[in-house]
Amino acid sequence: MSDDRQVMLRETFSVTGGDFSHAGEVSTTIKSMLKQIGFPAPVIRRVAIATYEAEMNVVVYADRAVVTFEATPSIIRVILEDQGRGIADLDLAMQEGYSTATDEIREMGFGAGMGLPNIRKNSDDLEIDSEVGVGTTVRITVFTQA
Repeated sequence: MSDDRQVMLRETFSVTGGDFSHAGEVSTTIKSMLKQIGFPAPVIRRVAIATYEAEMNVVVYADRAVVTFEATPSIIRVILEDQGRGIADLDLAMQEGYSTATDEIREMGFGAGMGLPNIRKNSDDLEIDSEVGVGTTVRITVFTQA
């Protein structure tokens, strides 16, 4: 991900699809780790929001994911590599309000179609690679200084 000499934090997590009882734990843990190191609150907020949205997409749409988190003095990266159904039309999925969530998911308060747009809004760089029937990789980068 980056030069090991500058890495302040590095951690790997697992997220299980459909596990709403643990949904949000990874983003909460990353937020706490960034606070302990002393990153600025606005940076922590952006990372936490982007990570939460990506984590929830795994819980709602995928089977499982590995989340790799890394922080250097200048860049925070979160990479989610999931195994799941993939995204058929990424351009459409990036539109606010577009969702393929089931009625059951919507009744639980999720699936409003704001996940990917919120990730984009809170990232300085966002890369998404997806293959239908295989899975999706989301790479979130947030710069720690303006």
